[in-house]
Amino acid sequence: MTTAISVHQVAKRFGSVEALAGVDLAVAEGEFFGLLGPNGAGKTTLISALAGLVRVDSGRIEVMGCDVVADYRAARRQLGVVPQELVFDPFFSVRETLRIQSGYFGIRGNDEWIDEILENLDLSSKADANMRTLSGGMKRRVLVAQALVHRPPVIVLDEPTAGVDVELRQTLWQFIRRLNRDGHTIVLTTHYLEEAESLCSRIAMLKAGRVVALDSTANLLRRFSSHALRLRLAPGALLPPAAALRATEKDGICSLSFDRFDEIEPILAELRVAGCTLEELEIGKPDLEEVFIRVMHGLQGDRG
Repeated sequence: MTTAISVHQVAKRFGSVEALAGVDLAVAEGEFFGLLGPNGAGKTTLISALAGLVRVDSGRIEVMGCDVVADYRAARRQLGVVPQELVFDPFFSVRETLRIQSGYFGIRGNDEWIDEILENLDLSSKADANMRTLSGGMKRRVLVAQALVHRPPVIVLDEPTAGVDVELRQTLWQFIRRLNRDGHTIVLTTHYLEEAESLCSRIAMLKAGRVVALDSTANLLRRFSSHALRLRLAPGALLPPAAALRATEKDGICSLSFDRFDEIEPILAELRVAGCTLEELEIGKPDLEEVFIRVMHGLQGDRG
């Protein structure tokens, strides 16, 4: 399979801060790839290096086989980046902004594609509105449109739904999913882990400039997360000591983790023997938030 993005031993320092410490990863063409990590992990630095906005100290980055330094013009044409910050020119309308962006790549007569982008991002009614009159969510949509206007095969989304309401978020993801189905490679950074879990087929997690986990989403959930049996006991009831040792409690709900469904009956039997009366019972699925916390705290996977 063709590699869309290749990052090999990339390192970058800003003074005494080591932003990237020998990052190695590859993203396949057509993949929906997640890049996760806490603030300061190096995600934005890596994206900036990918876009040619930051010169790395060592290592090599390629986009669709084009070196971002040696062949920067070709590499930049292959890439569309939606930045985290709301950066815009207040003197132009939405349509003018997209036409100007097309011009940066030498593209003329691009109105048909611009109209399609505007429609799919629900911006058609704002096409002639000045950028400074738009809400924050609408401005973010325009940033997405700018990244797509030259039809790049690789699209990088850096926190694209930050500050965006639910309806706008759903519209955006419908369009991005369509682009991915059409063959575009998508790289997503987000603090909304449920988005990454539902969208990304593979995920890399960065911590202090290093890749600390890299696998398919399904494998990460299997290795680092577990199911949870969530219980609300009747007033006055207490978990038996053995169960209490492995339980966590929040808002009156006790959670006991388990890896296999055949572990549920022994847990319930233990509660019956102790005379516990259950008012509520729920089985929770593994989720990426638990995986993220375990990885960031250096906890081991493959728990059996």
